[in-house]
Amino acid sequence: MIKVNLLPQRRAKRSVVSADPTSKQALVGVIALAAAAAGVFFVVDMPRRQRLGDLRTSAAQLQQEITQKNKQLVGYAELQKAEAEAINRAEAINRLLGTKVVPAHILHELGRVLTREGPTMTESMAKAAGTGPESNPNKQFQNDWDPSHVWMSSFIDTNGTFKLEGGAQSESDVTQLSKRLAASVYFLDVTPAGGERVVDRETNLNYYRYTITGRLAY
Repeated sequence: MIKVNLLPQRRAKRSVVSADPTSKQALVGVIALAAAAAGVFFVVDMPRRQRLGDLRTSAAQLQQEITQKNKQLVGYAELQKAEAEAINRAEAINRLLGTKVVPAHILHELGRVLTREGPTMTESMAKAAGTGPESNPNKQFQNDWDPSHVWMSSFIDTNGTFKLEGGAQSESDVTQLSKRLAASVYFLDVTPAGGERVVDRETNLNYYRYTITGRLAY
């Protein structure tokens, strides 16, 4: 006999795991952040790094060019100074030539006095004007004095006696000029013969006008 079971049978429950909405949102957020970070890196950061690298390379090349230019300009400042001194000497000599015929060696010596080259001295004069044990404080002059602070306007020679006139920035500049003349083998009995502070009418410049006298050693 066939038996038919009409009772409903129990089915095994299927385990259904439902996805957590919060986990999905977190995963989407992480992916979005990663995408944004990648976008910032490729779009913003990488070009900036490349630009910074280019700037550093350009700066290094520029510094190298500056170094090379500085090497090429070594001694240029000294040449400018020598040129300025030569111009000052030529201007002073030209002014003197316009006042009276002066022997060439005297003009040359005045040119030396008006530059850092200094006067022509004997050995004893050099010792007296120096700073050694044989020096004379009254004859010492400053080696770093700037001779462009003085200028000559006239030089008159009367039978071996000279009278030098000109201008200076200060009285101390006249003192330095006088000491250089006194140290020279071409000038004797050099004496500052007075001076005064004046104002030029044309330029309105204030300067010290001086007179120096002495004898020439022909």
